[in-house]
Order: sequence, then structure tokens, then C-alpha cells
Amino acid sequence: MLTKRQKQNAMKDTARHEKDTGSSEVQISLLSKRIKLLADHLKKNPKDFTSRRGLLMMVGKRRKLLQYLKENDEKSYSKIAKKLEIEA
Repeated sequence: MLTKRQKQNAMKDTARHEKDTGSSEVQISLLSKRIKLLADHLKKNPKDFTSRRGLLMMVGKRRKLLQYLKENDEKSYSKIAKKLEIEA
């Protein structure tokens, strides 16, 4: 689970403006943080199949958001992919 401070830092790094909480870039950033935390949890608890399902759903949602961003704003897509070290 992300703390409030972690969410604020992730949002601050990728937000389009000060009060941006719902843009694709912010959503991708938050999902990436949650995916990283859940992947670490699954390394320690390999039999936690419920969390594994949640991880797969988050990865799918992030993939869809990245595809949307790539189709609509190529510059922003490449910027966030590079920043979050996601394969572009």
C-alpha cells in the first residue's frame, strides 16, 4: 500500500499542473509504484495467488493507459516511459 507521501511524490513528478490527479501520466506513475511494491511482496510470498491476480490486473490497466497515451500524445508517452524505465 502506498502512503500519502509516496502518492504525492509520484504525482508531483508526473503531473501536468499543480492539482492534476487524474491524467494518464499520473495514473501510470501511481500504478507503476503499486506494481513495484506488489512484485516485491510476491517475491517473498510466492503462494499469494490473490495478490498475483491483482498485480496482473494492474499491469493490464497500465498497459492500456500507456497505449492510450502513445496514440494521443507520443511526446508525453516517451517522456513517462523513459522516466519510469518502462519498455517503449
